[in-house]
Amino acid sequence: MRLCRLFSGRQAQAAQAAPHVGGVAGAGAPRRLHPDVPLGVPYVIMDGDTALDALQNLTSAAGTNYSIDKNSDLGDMYFNMTNYVGDTLKMMCMMRSHHMLTDVVLQAGSEEFHAHKLVLASASPYFKVTYCFLFIAMFTGGLKECDMSHVKLQGVCPTTLARILQFMYTGIIRVTEVTVCQLLPAATMFQVPDVINACCVFLERQLDPSNVIGIANFAEQHGCKELHEKANQFIEQHFTQICQEEEFFQLSAMQLVALVKKDALNVQDEQEVYQAVLQWVKYDEENRRPKMEHILQAVRCQYLTPAFLSKQMKSCDLLKKLPQCRKYLAQIFKDMTLHKKPCVKERTPNTPRVIYIAGGYLRYSLDILEAFNADDKTWTQLAKLTVPRSGLGGAFLKGMFYAVGGRNNAPGTSYDSDWVDRYHPVLDQWRPCSPMTTPRNRVGVAVMDGYLYAVGGSSGSDYHSSVEKYEPDEDRWTLVSPMKYKRLGVGVAVVNRMLYAMGGYDGTNRLNSAECYHPENDEWTTISPMHVARSGAGVATLNNCVYVVGGYDGSKQLNSVECYDTEKDTWEFKAPIRISRSALSLTVLDGKLYAMGGYDGTSFLSIVEVYDPTRDVWEEGEPLTSGRSGHASAVSFHQCVIHCDQHEHSLSTESSLGWCSTRPSSTLSALAGSALHGGISEPRTSGVGAVSNTDSGPGRGLPDGSGPSPPFGP
Repeated sequence: MRLCRLFSGRQAQAAQAAPHVGGVAGAGAPRRLHPDVPLGVPYVIMDGDTALDALQNLTSAAGTNYSIDKNSDLGDMYFNMTNYVGDTLKMMCMMRSHHMLTDVVLQAGSEEFHAHKLVLASASPYFKVTYCFLFIAMFTGGLKECDMSHVKLQGVCPTTLARILQFMYTGIIRVTEVTVCQLLPAATMFQVPDVINACCVFLERQLDPSNVIGIANFAEQHGCKELHEKANQFIEQHFTQICQEEEFFQLSAMQLVALVKKDALNVQDEQEVYQAVLQWVKYDEENRRPKMEHILQAVRCQYLTPAFLSKQMKSCDLLKKLPQCRKYLAQIFKDMTLHKKPCVKERTPNTPRVIYIAGGYLRYSLDILEAFNADDKTWTQLAKLTVPRSGLGGAFLKGMFYAVGGRNNAPGTSYDSDWVDRYHPVLDQWRPCSPMTTPRNRVGVAVMDGYLYAVGGSSGSDYHSSVEKYEPDEDRWTLVSPMKYKRLGVGVAVVNRMLYAMGGYDGTNRLNSAECYHPENDEWTTISPMHVARSGAGVATLNNCVYVVGGYDGSKQLNSVECYDTEKDTWEFKAPIRISRSALSLTVLDGKLYAMGGYDGTSFLSIVEVYDPTRDVWEEGEPLTSGRSGHASAVSFHQCVIHCDQHEHSLSTESSLGWCSTRPSSTLSALAGSALHGGISEPRTSGVGAVSNTDSGPGRGLPDGSGPSPPFGP
């Protein structure tokens, strides 16, 4: 049995619902049932569990929050008063406001604030160290006459000190665009981490292209590493917008060099970085022109296009005044035309890596567009193609995904296409582009020098050796020199500004031949042939080598993999894929090859295999959402912001931005300054290619996806 003392008659009533074992003391002669219970104290005798319930009832009735733990072995009960600390601080705050028991006066400017040293030392290491030092000094004789009751503070305004003190007593701080500029320095000086964190969280939520450089510098000045890191990430991801803001033009030359050297700048091409540097110099040309040569070397000019470089050297007024800069660019231009390997690496934006899969064939042509996020291994359904297509090509150019050519195999209809559509990843919308000069099914597509190349393919029973390129700014296709061989189901890749075409089907034979296009002289040259003739293979560039995966040799699907060394002009076999297939797609992500989907001679596959070149091993990856063949794939680093061209200016500009379009107030802009010193697709008017008279429907296609019939199947 356990004795439970009740502290008043009224509280005893709250426990009357519990069974009485011994009754309430008070009638007759008083007796002490336990040495710890004084005479005359009301009590109830009950067992341990009943006592616990009774105490919970009475504490609830009394309006006090308790947390009660019972030790079943010893019979002890522990009470945790959950409001105790808060109520105590409130009482101390009230006492401070009435100058009760305060033992220190803090002076900021002409204003004085009474406080308790114990609270200050508990909330701030700054005051803790100060008072401990003074206390020790007094008793060791070092500061016998030191006045510990009055402290003059320098470099903090009275209003800010009042807010810091209020936080120390209440744990509450209000951060605004007006107060944050003073709060963060003061909280840093007094070493109040919770206020520092509150200011950093507030500033992080205010990050905007117009203020982020200033906030980054502000954070660095006050040792806020996490905020500084996040501001720098924001700068990297939104460089294109930031370089249009006043803050950017106030950067020093050293700061600008540090910025443009960053690997993770999220730009569509190096031209954006070059133009930003040019504008920075022109902002104060007289003083900044001498620094241009040094800054230009931080730009990765090796990834500018030859056409752009040539135009700059001829017509840029600034470069005409800087012969050393022109000489530097001329050497880069020469190396480009000689197809030398760039001495600097490409930028790698720190943004989600996404593989886009468009179209394909599964019983009929598909209109799906899906995106695979390599970071979280998830698939997302995106806006559908305007027309179902298989045998199409796909590529990313200037932040847009292009779907090129292909065939629409639908019940009752089948035709090859010259259509070209481009997809805006931020707006999730398709819009048509100018059609190619001829329909192209099972076409090879690649990007080189800012142009989109369409190679080979077929229009009905007509097999193409022709090649054309697309200029996105002018929305125009232009024919270039044709290949030496007709190639349907050809694989294409680009290495050091050379366009390679591998294998294919010429209408009679599968080819093992390969050729290379030189854009300077508009000419194709033959290179060493593959070991195995094939069409419908996956082709991609990895580490300056061209990989050819799978395909069809005229009798069976292949699992062999060949690798072409562009410098040695030699082929060698690599580890084979686990499942033989043709009409697959091959992409490169994070230094690995992704072989996706395809046809194995019987079934349309959803399997994805991933190749690690360092180990020469294929491993199973995240599968497609459904089996398919004859689809297009391409990789994007998911630009946060993508510019709209003239045709898209009618769309909401703000909706195209990956960052919040709400602008910061003038106060935060001042902070930055002080720190420095589902759309609807347009209707088509053309683009339908020739209807194949030789194809009557599924079941008659060639097994590699290179024949004249609709399906990528048997």
